[in-house]
Amino acid sequence: MDIPFREMRVAVAGGSGTVGRHVVDQLRAAGHEPVVLTRASGVDLLDGTHLADALQGVEAVVDVSSTSTASPKRSTRFFETVTRNLLAAEREAGVGHHVALSVIGAEKVGASYYEGKAAQERMIMAEPGGWSLLRVAQFHELTEFLVDNYRIGPIRVVPPMRAQPIAAAEVAAELVSITLGAPRGLVRDLAGPREERVSDMVRRYLRATGRPRPVLEVFLPGAWGRGMRNGTFLPAPGARKSRQSFEVWLDHVA
Repeated sequence: MDIPFREMRVAVAGGSGTVGRHVVDQLRAAGHEPVVLTRASGVDLLDGTHLADALQGVEAVVDVSSTSTASPKRSTRFFETVTRNLLAAEREAGVGHHVALSVIGAEKVGASYYEGKAAQERMIMAEPGGWSLLRVAQFHELTEFLVDNYRIGPIRVVPPMRAQPIAAAEVAAELVSITLGAPRGLVRDLAGPREERVSDMVRRYLRATGRPRPVLEVFLPGAWGRGMRNGTFLPAPGARKSRQSFEVWLDHVA
């Protein structure tokens, strides 16, 4: 027997970001109503302004909000504050499903941005139920961020890092699938089809977009840099693999 379609109202925290915009578009394309939770839409995730009102009638919340800081203290403050505000507003509004996105290896590194993601994971997993948590590999789109933000003159500066990158659109598709179902707790990790070296990804991205530039690998100290070099951010055996390779993604953005 066919199950009739039922439109859902789904809130997306960080709905204008790298993954969030794909989540919003895919929800809308599937016939559901996305509610974007950003400052531009009048909702402040950090102080909770208008958050409870925005969740009225919402059945699920997808949290793909993020921060660009590399400070462990600022990252932890951001993710703990946003998660606390979302969970409190969801309880007040009667939202039954909280879906969050994290990074493979974040709980092992305990440094930089990833310390905040690990804190977010602990807060969610301490909840008695009603949540799903998906850990994924680095995005193909990481190359765009590195090219735009890490440079010394014409030189692009990249940390030595092993990754098994995945397209943000495929991450969004998995999040939408999770959101439209019952809470699943910790979901099996999801990564790209094969391992890559990030510096090589940046070189290929620059060539593909007609901007060949020198790329210099610079070692980062401490647990963060060590985790990048030793494969901490790679998926463990048994993780699921997405379909789109970095080469195919490049063909679409070039």
